[in-house]
Order: sequence, then structure tokens, then C-alpha cells
Amino acid sequence: MLGYKRVVIAQNERGLHLYDRRLAAILEPGVYRWFDPLDHHEVQRYDLTVAEFNHPWLDILLRNEPSLVERYFQVVETGERQVGLIYKSGRLEGVLPPATRQAYWRGPVEVKVDLLDISADYALSRAHAALLARPSVMLARSLNGFILTAEIEDNHVGLLLVDGELVRTLSPGLHAFWRFNRAIKMETIDLRLQTVEVSGQEILTKDKVSLRVNLSAVYRIADPVKARSELGNIAEYLYRTLQFGLRQAIGTQPLDGLLGDKDELDRVVRNYVAERVESHGLTLETVGIKDVILPGEMKEILNQVVTAEKAAQANVIRRREEVAATRSLLNTAKLMEENPILLRLKELEALEKVVDKVERLTVVGGVDGVLRDTVRINLPPH
Repeated sequence: MLGYKRVVIAQNERGLHLYDRRLAAILEPGVYRWFDPLDHHEVQRYDLTVAEFNHPWLDILLRNEPSLVERYFQVVETGERQVGLIYKSGRLEGVLPPATRQAYWRGPVEVKVDLLDISADYALSRAHAALLARPSVMLARSLNGFILTAEIEDNHVGLLLVDGELVRTLSPGLHAFWRFNRAIKMETIDLRLQTVEVSGQEILTKDKVSLRVNLSAVYRIADPVKARSELGNIAEYLYRTLQFGLRQAIGTQPLDGLLGDKDELDRVVRNYVAERVESHGLTLETVGIKDVILPGEMKEILNQVVTAEKAAQANVIRRREEVAATRSLLNTAKLMEENPILLRLKELEALEKVVDKVERLTVVGGVDGVLRDTVRINLPPH
């Protein structure tokens, strides 16, 4: 009908009835008609399945229409050090930041808000952390970066920094913290054994021979708080300390000493490095020289030296064997001189060797004649 305005509020709706832009009433489900030729009436519809009531007039309504607000809305306020967990129909679906006022329609969606005091403890409980660290899509939108989460693995430790200050260590597991009113950061430190390689170090020995050395070290972080507080870069610090230890060990010894006992070189480097890194929360497990590379001309010289040494050793062994053989012959001669029977046996042994090489042998004068004419061992006169 001309001049009339008809409005239908559905069962799942509420309406704000404004007359000349002032709140006149809140409309419940039904059909409403006004004679409004000059368009004084306006109705703003709200779907009650969306529980939040976000309107710029909320503060005015609270001040001017408290009874109306109490009837249709649930208003929640969080303090400067409070956070609200929003449950809708029993499910956690949102978070209210500190110093926030939020109104919810009283309707089909049951809204409950749990207020948490974060003035002293900004860590979430394990139950809340499990829900908020892996939120649903809807909950993730509501969180909007309000929470810092981290999952610490086995053999790792977490360091929690609040406003730039290291306040605690975190054991393996899931951790979550409120970001409100403070700058929170978490760092993870690996407590397992780790390896540092120091390669291609050009170092002069005490006798001015240039060597290229490769070294490997295994370490672990024993005190993560101390190591993090005192060292900007743990791996870089250990690398430099190993470099200095290697130069200290090689630069104070001649080449022969280094090549003669590499285990001693490892011990010198380890002792130098271990006492320095342990004061910063690190433990040096092992240190080992992997390679000692000589210049080309030095390799050739050393090869010649080794060859000469081996030849000299071979000559010594040969002379020893000759002396031993001569001494054995001398002892045999002395025995035969003192024992005629032994001499006779030796002559027969010699005759046997001669006979083995003769196809036909005619014996004249008996065995004595053969021995006398064929084999005779003359002992030197006294």
C-alpha cells in the first residue's frame, strides 16, 4: 500500500528499528508495518546464527539502554591483562584480546567466554595449547597471530625470550604463549652431537715447511643457556677456536715431530680447544687430524728419505744374516775338529751329494778309498 513500509523478521533474525536514525526498538520475529511516506523508519537485520553483534552504537546502547542490552545481548569485557576464550555451543571458536568489549546476541548459539589472567603467566595450558596450536580454519582466523607456538623435538631444548630477556628453557613437547602486551620469541637448540670441519688450512711448521691440514671435531652443547648468552654464533666460534688450536699445535713443532706422532698433535689441539669452549657451555667430544698434505717438492724429498732409510735397513739385515751364517759355519768346524765321528759323517754327506749327480760309479779300494780319493775334509793344523 502506498506510503506504508512492511518488514518481515525471520525466526533466526533480530532487527534494529531506527526512527530518524535513533534506536526505537529491537524487533523479534514477526511482520511489521509502518505508515512511512517520508522514510523515517529503518530496520537493520541481524542473523542470530552469527552471534557477534558488531555495531558502532554499542557503547551508546550500553549507556542509554542498559535494560534493552541486558535482554538481548551478552556483553563480555576483557581487562588489560586478560584474554577471553570464546566457546560457541561448547566448541572453542575464538579469542578476545585484552581490553576488548564484545556483544553477542542471545539466541540459538550459546556463547560462553572464559577469562584468563595473563599478567603473570602468559603460557597456555597443555589442553589449550593443543587446541590453539593446531586450530581449525575458523579459529585460525580469530587467532590472527595472537599466539606463539613451537614444538620442541627430542634431544632439543627451547629458549623463551620475553621482551629480549631469556626467561626460561622449554623441554621437548608442544608449547604456546600469548603474544599480548609483550614481545615473545622462541629459539630451539640441538643438544645432539654435531660436527665441525676445518678444511684447507695453510700452516707453517716450526722449521718453515708449509702444510695443508684438514681437521674434524665433534661437539655438543652442554649448557644451552650459557652458550646462547655468551656466543653469538656457536658453530663460528668453535670453528675459529679450532683454527687457532691447529696453528698453535703445528707452528710450534718441526715437520719430523708432526709426522712422527699425529696422535700427539690431536691431543695438543684438543687440550687447547677444550678448555676454551667448556667455559662457554660446550663440550668437545673428539678432535682428529684427517689429512696432512705436503707441498710437491717436499713429498719428493720425503720419498727419497724413506727410500734411503729402507735401503739402509735392508743392508743391515743382509749383513746380520751373513754374520749369522759365518758364525754357524765356524761353530760347525769347531765341532768336527773335536769329534772325528762327526767329521766322518760330514764326509759321507758330501759323498752322497756327489754320487747323486753321477750315473755310474765304480768303487775301488772300498768306501775309504772313495772318500780318500773323492772327498776329504782337511782340518787346519793346530
